[in-house]
Amino acid sequence: MQWHAQFAWLGDGVAADVLIEADGERITSIAPGVPSAPHAQRLPGLTLPGLADAHSHAFHRALRSRVQAHSGTFWTWREQMYKVADRLDPESYRALATAVFAEMALAGISCVGEFHYLHHRPGGAPYPNPNAMGEALITAAADAGIRITLLDACYLTGGIGRPLQGPQLRFGDGTAGNWARRVDSLYEQIGKAGRLHARVGAAIHSVRAVPREQVRAVASWAREHRAPLHVHLSEQPAENEACLDAYGMTPTRLLAESGALGALTTAVHATHLTDEDIGLLGTTMTGVCMCPTTERDLADGIGPARALADAGSPIYLGSDQHAVIDMFEEARAVELDERLRTRARGHWTAGELLAAATSNGHYGLGWPEAGRLEPGAYADLVTVDLGSVRTAGAGPGYAAEAAVFAATGADVRHVVVSGRPVVHDGRHLLIDDVPAALAEAVTAVTREEPA
Repeated sequence: MQWHAQFAWLGDGVAADVLIEADGERITSIAPGVPSAPHAQRLPGLTLPGLADAHSHAFHRALRSRVQAHSGTFWTWREQMYKVADRLDPESYRALATAVFAEMALAGISCVGEFHYLHHRPGGAPYPNPNAMGEALITAAADAGIRITLLDACYLTGGIGRPLQGPQLRFGDGTAGNWARRVDSLYEQIGKAGRLHARVGAAIHSVRAVPREQVRAVASWAREHRAPLHVHLSEQPAENEACLDAYGMTPTRLLAESGALGALTTAVHATHLTDEDIGLLGTTMTGVCMCPTTERDLADGIGPARALADAGSPIYLGSDQHAVIDMFEEARAVELDERLRTRARGHWTAGELLAAATSNGHYGLGWPEAGRLEPGAYADLVTVDLGSVRTAGAGPGYAAEAAVFAATGADVRHVVVSGRPVVHDGRHLLIDDVPAALAEAVTAVTREEPA
């Protein structure tokens, strides 16, 4: 297979007339400055490695627009989220997630980290297949043509010292040991089934939802399996206050003392940190996933992304609750939010932000062989139109800046995942009508709500 990119981001800059060749799933050669081969598919615009959405809750997509009609806080938003969570079953979840993952593909996302905690039936009883909901997500990713890391979340309490209740009962396995046995079964099943588009990782929902004495067990499972470990960290000041009251330390310090930080760990949000917290994350090379469109939508605050990166933490990006699905918007928001906070410009280069959206994010999801345009990497290509009303006039010298600071997901024209075309000329090749699929799936789980 051959593609000829008008321009391509090769990690250290933009090159022109790039011939990309692949054998099956992997790139075999990259040759800039060459004329197009006769049978190569032409890719006008800027071609990037596939984008990685490192933090997703697929079912939250059903909340889009509905939660914008109300004021309130993160905690009142959460109550609306629980109502949707209580309506889903494996069939409706697969339909919704397939449509959401197809929306991601249209926006250039080739790999998603799905932070999955909706495990059981309403009331908490397991399905006959205890991993039915997780398998629905894995199948949905295949249906939509993208890669997935299912980050199976341990979620045991409704707050520090409080039992699960109501819709939360669906999330719990009782103990970290029960969680590990269920995830072991999923991990083995995915391997035996040859689901090459899927990998299984672990998640600690938060220090609110996993007691300190059980955090170590989840971290040990991830370490033993060399699997990614993700955790919501200090998203809200109330979480920090509860942790300090209960344990006499910040959530970051608790994770550090429980062996849960390190290069395989990703802290999600990390919004409200002390200087010591930043140092702990950086010196352990713990990744940090910023989700700016969610953090501003929920009025969470602006996290110290630049300070974390300077301390040693790689930065990843996620769309989280899917207020929008647009990794270009997430990338530029990291810079623009920092400008608002500091009233100064120029904290991040376009190259650093593209790395956060591509190679860094794939590493954080356990796919280090993806997210780069180089021989041996997965043949994941995303081509951005440089002639839209948003990007026209930038010129080749500013193509990377046009992508990061002006483009949107609507400017994605072509997407290839593992050498397979998934989006062509802005049209999804596996799902005929993605907007209709989204509308039908969302309506199915929200129709009881009053207009």
